[in-house]
Amino acid sequence: MSIIGLITFLIIGAVAGWLAGIIMKGGGFGLIVNIIVGIIGAIIGGFVFGLLGIYSGSFIGAIVIATAGAILLLYIVRIIRKK
Repeated sequence: MSIIGLITFLIIGAVAGWLAGIIMKGGGFGLIVNIIVGIIGAIIGGFVFGLLGIYSGSFIGAIVIATAGAILLLYIVRIIRKK
């Protein structure tokens, strides 16, 4: 992966994590945690959407998929945390 690809991946992760935090009423978790949640969310979202046959070739589509995965991740974490 090139340095530009890595920076893009980190930007998508940060935006996706921040959006997921706002959507899930958490307001975000800080830059580092947002990036981590967004990156893990991108992996989860890519896997789930890939199973459905949905792929994105655009920057906005990648953010949408990563955000959906991050929301799913936060939802699962909140369910586990309540137990």
